[in-house]
Parts: sequence; C-alpha cells; structure tokens
Amino acid sequence: MNSFKQSQSGVQYFLKGISLAMTPGLRRFVFIPLLINFLLLGGSFIYLFNQIGSWIDQILAQIPSWLDWLSYLLWPLIVISILAVFSYFFSTLANWIAAPFNGLLAEHLEAKLTGQPAPSGGVLDAVKDLPRIFKREWQKLKYYIPKALGLFILFFIPAIGQSIAPVLWFLFTAWMMAIQYCDYPFDNHKVPFETMRDELKTKRGKCLSFGSLVTLFTMTPILNLFVMPIAVCGATAMWVDVYRDTHKNR
Repeated sequence: MNSFKQSQSGVQYFLKGISLAMTPGLRRFVFIPLLINFLLLGGSFIYLFNQIGSWIDQILAQIPSWLDWLSYLLWPLIVISILAVFSYFFSTLANWIAAPFNGLLAEHLEAKLTGQPAPSGGVLDAVKDLPRIFKREWQKLKYYIPKALGLFILFFIPAIGQSIAPVLWFLFTAWMMAIQYCDYPFDNHKVPFETMRDELKTKRGKCLSFGSLVTLFTMTPILNLFVMPIAVCGATAMWVDVYRDTHKNR
C-alpha cells in the first residue's frame, strides 16, 4: 500500500465513489440499489416535510419558559437531528432490502479495482446467501439500538442535553453510515462484524469523514436518491486501498 493511498481521506473516497458508480460493466449492479433508494427515501422525505414543523414544536415545548431564548439556538440543531434520525432509519431500511445487491456491487467493483476476474456468481447466489446477509444486518442493528436510545434520552434533558444531543447524534450517524457501507466488502470476505468494526476504529478519522459526507448527502433531498451506490463504491475503494491486504487470503 503506497503512501498516497494511505493519505486519502474519507471525503476523497466518497467522491471517488461517484465516478466508480458510473463505471461501464457495473451499471446493472447500480440500478437496483438506486431504484430502491428512489422509492424509499423519496417517499419518506415527502412525508417528513409534511410533519417536521409539528415535531419541532413538540420538542421545543419541553424547554422551560425561562429558557425560551434557547429556542432560537436549538431550532437548527433539532432540524439537523430530525433529518439525521429520519435519514438513517430509512437508509437502513433501504440497505436491508438492497443488501444482496449492494454486496454484488461491492464484489464486482473490487474485482475491477484489483484486476481480478469478475465473480461468476450472480443474483441467484446472493438470494441463496440471504440468511447470512440478514444476520449481518441484524448485528449492525443490535450495535446501533442501545447507543441510539442513550442519545435519544439526551433530547429530553433541557438546555445541556438538548444542546449536545444534535452534535453527538450527527457524529454517531456518521459512524454508523461508515459501518453500514464499509461492511459490504468486509462481509464479502466473511470478516466477522466485530473484527470489521475494530479495524474501522483504527482509521476512525477517515471513516468519520466518509460517514459524515454520506450522512450529509442522505439528509439532502434529491442528492439522497443517489447516495447508496455511490457510498458502496466509495467504501469498496477504501477497502481495497486500506484493509484488503490484511484479508486477501480469505
């Protein structure tokens, strides 16, 4: 692994994913995740924009009257938090549905990036692997839920809790987005979830910057419709450059 690859940031890998997603020969693997993202995230954000005003009012109503002046500071943070929670929930749902196809995309892209022959397996092989794939998604959910509940409680603690909760929630969502997308190439090589998570921690800054950009794109209407295959491609490029040498014999 050369020094240039070691120095690339998570942001660079995400941007690299944009061009990789349009690579000839990969578009058929990009199409189904893209379609799933269009349907789920597109529909969910239409609902969100019809409800977000009342949700913000309910949260701000928890602030004591003597701290009303904080409402102006908390309002944008609450909006960001709601967008982050909503985005993560529906992107997770989309990833559950698209997991077999995202795995195929990561597998075929890795073959192209490393000059290896294209995998012979296809959608039918991915369907046969569904029990293992969904078990892996469940492991991510078990990791996510306890930490998410702890952060959620902070929103009900006036002033201090409500001030720091949005920032912590964004960082946690960014970390989970990194785990979500980096896991596809790791899982293709049967690397255990705990091992994958620990290896991402060794490059936490790189992974957080990657996950932060994924989160921002997922929170942004229109852009969020395209983020899934881009993130899979960017995470796969990161795997090839940073982590693959450790597991290439698997």
